Amino acid sequence: MTMCTIGKSRSPSVALQPADRGGARTMRKFPLRLLWRYKVFVLIGFMLVAAQIFLAYKLLCMPLTGNESTEERDLSRRLYEKYVKKVSPGTDGAHDTNLSLGGEKGTAEAAGRAKESNPNQPHILRLDELDFVPPCELTRKETVSAIHRAKSQSCKAKIVEVACEILAGKFYPQRLPNYCPRGDHSPNRALGCFRDEKNFRILSGYYSTFKTNNSPEKCIRLCLQSGYPFAGVQYGYECFCGDEVPKASAKLPDSSCNIKCPGDPKQACGGYFTINVYETGIRKFAAQSTETVPKHADETVRVAFLLTLNGRAVRQVHRLLKALYSPRHYYYIHIDARQEYLYRELLKLESKFPNIRLARKRFSSIWGGASLLQMLLSSMEHLLYETDWRWDFVLNLSESDFPLKTVDQLVTFLTANRGQNFVRNHGREVQRFIQKQGLDMTFVECDNRMWRIGDRTLPAGITIDGGSDWVCLSRDFARYVTDDGNAQQDELIRGLLRVFQYTILPAESFFHTALRNSRFCHTYTNNNLHMTNWKRQLGCKCQYRHIVDWCGCSPNNFRTEDWDRLQASQHKKLFFARKFEAMVNQAIVLQLEEWIFGPYPADYPNLHSYWQNVYHHEDTAASSGDGALLNVVHSLVRTNGRINMVQLYEPGAVREITHYFERDTYRGFLVRHEATIAPSGVRIELETWISPVVTAKVTRSTPLARRVIHLEVSTDYDEKEQLSRNFPRIIGTNAEPALIFRLAAPLESERVKGANATNYSLTVEWIDPVGTIVATSHFTIEDSPTGPAHSFNHFLKGSKLKLPLAEGIWGARLLQGKALLGATRFLVIASTFDEASVPDRADGGHEPHTHRQVLPIRRGSVANTATSKIRAKERNRNPVGHQSGDRHSDTDTEDHPMQQQLDKLVGQFFTIRETCVVVAVDGVSRTQADGQQFADCKTTSWSSLAMDPKSDIYVESVTSN
Repeated sequence: MTMCTIGKSRSPSVALQPADRGGARTMRKFPLRLLWRYKVFVLIGFMLVAAQIFLAYKLLCMPLTGNESTEERDLSRRLYEKYVKKVSPGTDGAHDTNLSLGGEKGTAEAAGRAKESNPNQPHILRLDELDFVPPCELTRKETVSAIHRAKSQSCKAKIVEVACEILAGKFYPQRLPNYCPRGDHSPNRALGCFRDEKNFRILSGYYSTFKTNNSPEKCIRLCLQSGYPFAGVQYGYECFCGDEVPKASAKLPDSSCNIKCPGDPKQACGGYFTINVYETGIRKFAAQSTETVPKHADETVRVAFLLTLNGRAVRQVHRLLKALYSPRHYYYIHIDARQEYLYRELLKLESKFPNIRLARKRFSSIWGGASLLQMLLSSMEHLLYETDWRWDFVLNLSESDFPLKTVDQLVTFLTANRGQNFVRNHGREVQRFIQKQGLDMTFVECDNRMWRIGDRTLPAGITIDGGSDWVCLSRDFARYVTDDGNAQQDELIRGLLRVFQYTILPAESFFHTALRNSRFCHTYTNNNLHMTNWKRQLGCKCQYRHIVDWCGCSPNNFRTEDWDRLQASQHKKLFFARKFEAMVNQAIVLQLEEWIFGPYPADYPNLHSYWQNVYHHEDTAASSGDGALLNVVHSLVRTNGRINMVQLYEPGAVREITHYFERDTYRGFLVRHEATIAPSGVRIELETWISPVVTAKVTRSTPLARRVIHLEVSTDYDEKEQLSRNFPRIIGTNAEPALIFRLAAPLESERVKGANATNYSLTVEWIDPVGTIVATSHFTIEDSPTGPAHSFNHFLKGSKLKLPLAEGIWGARLLQGKALLGATRFLVIASTFDEASVPDRADGGHEPHTHRQVLPIRRGSVANTATSKIRAKERNRNPVGHQSGDRHSDTDTEDHPMQQQLDKLVGQFFTIRETCVVVAVDGVSRTQADGQQFADCKTTSWSSLAMDPKSDIYVESVTSN
């Protein structure tokens, strides 16, 4: 942004002598009479002067970054400032892109220290926190910040190594070759001087200014990078790019372009509406058109489906494979290295299907990480050089994708376009895309984070392109971009791999850029065969800032209300859509299946049910919520043992925990666990269905309170999907709770046409287990009476609460002024799980556990339980506060009083629904054990062992492949 000041001209003043004062009064009256008589002409003159001042201001303050207005500035950079810049004073989460590592231009200010007075001053690297000596002096703010924030010494060393090599000028290639045929275009060839017009520019593709360093070479580099075949310099500091060759009729003598270039005075940079035009060396780019029906009756193509999976949605993956499966095609599956459960379950497919194979070389990928590109290239290498599969196309999918058409329709289309490469372009001007994606910055991946360490200059000589990372590539091009171990890669691919190894979201640009600049440029097809559900108001919440020094956008899941959009794809060349997530909305997947493959039978079992595993005892890596979850589960299993015939069996080890949904409604979680029958000591395995209890109460006392249709406290709130992913609402002592509420849309009688939005000032009171209000948060929500007629979630994190939280029953109240809108209770449980307290053997002894290591943490201190008059008054008026004696007043003298106290608290928030038997041990009948009857889990409708053929790939597929 350029700041300028327009100076005011000053005229010498004439002092009036005392004898002249009477004449001065006469002189003052005369101009006033003239102004009134000629007021129309004066007004016109004033408007002309104002217009000239405005034009002068615009000329002097012309932006340096091109033809973008302030409102059009890049979304990612604004989000980065909005979300990441807000750090506490003194924190090391500081960034400033004005300090570049070899970059040519400054970028928007990123996150910085709150009390930073001079963002351009050098920053000092604290050497005492390093166990090595840096080989160079690093003073760039972003680099120093990344080194300080990195956790491990190996990560710090990697950042230092990259930063020092960049400073030495030997890290990135300065120029890369362009192998795309250029026709009769020659690099840097001057076409001459041409007359330009203000309203009909000769080069109208892109415009930028370089106030101090403009030159033909600089402008040509910019236009070539942006994909334009022609570049032109004008009026000294202006640079224009375009697709069309200038008309011969506009040609002028070279002397007409007579303004010297600021960056090279020996050359001319156009003149007043005269422009020097040059060829950049590339031809005008046009994506290939596609056919729908093969022209010849050739053998149809074979597709290698590359599934890159994460999470635990085994049934959703099975459902996707059922829709895609054909013996003619191939299925190569890469599972994130941290997902043990998913890998174990899908590994079973290899013995049943010879054309399904799991990757053994696995990567731990993060959103935007450079490892995403490494994973894709590694998988393609395996498909090319380590299998005998003869495929023609490789197409990548995730667990969130689902087909819009049959595989046969896809094969027909790809056969008609054999040899083409399907990628999706970003659809905006290239320079804006570069800034949005952060391609002009260096990122280093380590410690499961992408660290932003400074600016960079992209290599000259090539066009930058990008868009979606979901692609469908031909076998020849896949071979071209992968490393086959025989040093066959050319200079272009080697250079691009170096650049994109240190790029955020590299898969969104690498394949596109390689296509545009290689001999495969004529196979570029601007269609990645996907429909993506973009809702940027929800998806651009900078939700990945905990793992990336950047802000990006992510698509939303399709829901039933999006059906019209999916149905509209029938006549388009689209074959897949994303995202779909069964825990968010499974009904849309069912609707899509029946649209493509035909309806399910009316008596199809468990058609609307969905199960997803959340815990398995064989997993070695613990998730952040496992401790609190296991404490609640073991408490409920103990309670279930007392309910069933009074200590009929003693609860044993928990094997699995599974979320259960019915018609897209969370019905609870299922616990598979071992039990011992008393008094025989026979061991069996059971599954118990447990549902959370609704604890919220709404007053309905005010118009706004009557619109509150949902109120809860939970964690893991997903702003993009407007839901809490902590479905059972189990909150650990180290978790940050959030109050979530939903307002119904105003009634039609309340929706005033043309009315302004109403802002409501609300208050949330957080109440600890002894009834004390420990934190109060004030916030404002906007409610538009003319807005969409649907509800919308609001949420407020309990950021003022000090962690760790005290264990016990907490309360939260939502108020509008002094009016109570609603209140709810929530249970806080210890974040760690003490496995030593769980009997594993039939004799009640304990077996050592080596598969999980739980580190002890300090629990929140329980507040003083003194019953002062003030505390007593507060508790009496608190409808949700837990009484102070509930946690510690129990005088039970049995062996485990603490467990009994926990069981009483947990019992207020969860209901035990049913129990079934999974498998009998020691030869005991499946349905009977010492007189106790249990239903067989396979015959129930709710158990995770119930029939679910829609998600069982071993059952005959719905498709006809």
